Amino acid sequence: MTAAPPSSALPRAGLIDPQTLMSIRNLELRARVVVEGFWSGLHRSPYHGFSVEFTEYRQYTPGDDPRYLDWRVFARSDRYFLKRFEDETNLRCHLVADQSRSMSFSSLKYTKAEYAATLAASLGYFLHLQGDAIGLLTFDERVRDYLPPRHRFGHLRRLMLSLEKPAAGRATDIIAPLQRVAEIVRKRGLIVVISDFLAPLDRLENALIQLAACGHEVVAFQVLDPAEATFKFNEPAVFEDLETGRTLMIDPGTVRTDYTRRLEEHCTAVREICQRLGNTCSRLTTDQPLEFALFDFLRSRMQRGKAVKRVTRQHSAPAGQAR
Repeated sequence: MTAAPPSSALPRAGLIDPQTLMSIRNLELRARVVVEGFWSGLHRSPYHGFSVEFTEYRQYTPGDDPRYLDWRVFARSDRYFLKRFEDETNLRCHLVADQSRSMSFSSLKYTKAEYAATLAASLGYFLHLQGDAIGLLTFDERVRDYLPPRHRFGHLRRLMLSLEKPAAGRATDIIAPLQRVAEIVRKRGLIVVISDFLAPLDRLENALIQLAACGHEVVAFQVLDPAEATFKFNEPAVFEDLETGRTLMIDPGTVRTDYTRRLEEHCTAVREICQRLGNTCSRLTTDQPLEFALFDFLRSRMQRGKAVKRVTRQHSAPAGQAR
């Protein structure tokens, strides 16, 4: 298996500008554009075989039934691959999307919530094409919508319609939705959490520990607005907390250094919590192409697969020696 390449392996010239992407009104069409552009970018990069690794195809060998050849993969790679049977590879994935009030912030022409919804839709569309079962949970201060994982006609459309609902909550409680996921999801699977993760670290860690205890793999995407990440405001102004309604007069030049330091400390702590639990966390700003998020997602899946294989070999070694 090839090593997982860095996100920079994607050719930047072929990436879709988020401003252009978000001008497409239909969410499902946006997701399709992202996924198709992503596949095209991988094919043009030195790591086009990386996509084949993720989808768990194996190379054709003489004696294999040619009926199971995937001609679309052949068109992309000029190599013959067989996709493993669905009962061997089928994944159950829950997309957990933050639609709280803080996600309605924007210094661009679209909000964090719209960007996060497009990311969730792109991941859902991508996994649906792989034949995986996709579920969705959206939340603000409470769980708003829940769709159990399915892979059937019409389910992807229902998922897209749920993601198109605007962020409307007055507060955020990411902890309660994560605890709800742990309660209702009995079978082990993949949980993809998309949020700004601006939540108390101790409660967030406890919720993620609960998911890990249930055997779930968690992939986290932290979405921030570029102005939120850098605080590059120029003039003193009244700032409003979108969730509490509290207002405060702030001179950006006075607080910028302390603000960015504290934000960086918080983001680093979120990433370290995920890493301690064996999960992955990627930070995105809403001016970044979404192909980077898909690339990070595939890389995390590959690294997870390698870790599982290493553990399996280590556990099986004593038995082999005993024989």
